[in-house]
Amino acid sequence: MLATILLATTLMASLSLIGVLTILISEEALRKLLLPTVALAAGAMIGGALFHLIPGAIEVMGNSMGVFCWIAAGFTAFFVLEQFLQWHHCHKVPSEHDHPMTALVLAADALHHLIGGLAIGGAFLADFRLGVAAWLTEACHEAPQELGDFGILVHLGYSKRKALAYNMVSALTFPLGGLLAYAASLRFDTRFLVPFAAGNFLYVAAADLIPEIKKQEHPRLSQNLAHLASFLAGLGLMLATRVFLE
Repeated sequence: MLATILLATTLMASLSLIGVLTILISEEALRKLLLPTVALAAGAMIGGALFHLIPGAIEVMGNSMGVFCWIAAGFTAFFVLEQFLQWHHCHKVPSEHDHPMTALVLAADALHHLIGGLAIGGAFLADFRLGVAAWLTEACHEAPQELGDFGILVHLGYSKRKALAYNMVSALTFPLGGLLAYAASLRFDTRFLVPFAAGNFLYVAAADLIPEIKKQEHPRLSQNLAHLASFLAGLGLMLATRVFLE
């Protein structure tokens, strides 16, 4: 199981290299791509929580109040992360950032990845199928998030090559989180990480991703329909994954 967790979290860390897309495609094309990708991620995160992690948590921990307390704890953890460490989700192309961010963004992003690694590691430890679902959910989310982080660093004045390198370094806490989950499982019951991850997913989708889509001023009907279709595709992907993994 350790090898599986390391492979999964290392693959997740490699998604930080998606920032290279900003070098290969125009900002206009990237701008059109970002919000539908964010909507897909929102649907996948809500679907991952509702169709996989919460039922899985009830299965491995029982239908107890403890499950829902850990969901609330996961939700609250990301609220605290945003409130006190200035970490946030940003999905803009480099030229659209209208305020500078401090180097604290990198530290907070590394902490976010660490929590993600713990969540994926904990899910694999509870059930391989839960691990696959958690990984897929995180992957849908990481793509637009890493593009946003890359945009922030470029706006701060870093070269695209250096921004890509810093993004990769901060993402290395993903496998670290997976290792910590595995090490903790040798001494403690780590099943609580499953509902904790569900709370993380619900917070990010509801508090960050969906509001990001709704920030658009005077969106066209075609844009709204594209975002709805992307959101439903994310939900459908996680529902289909649940049926496939049964």
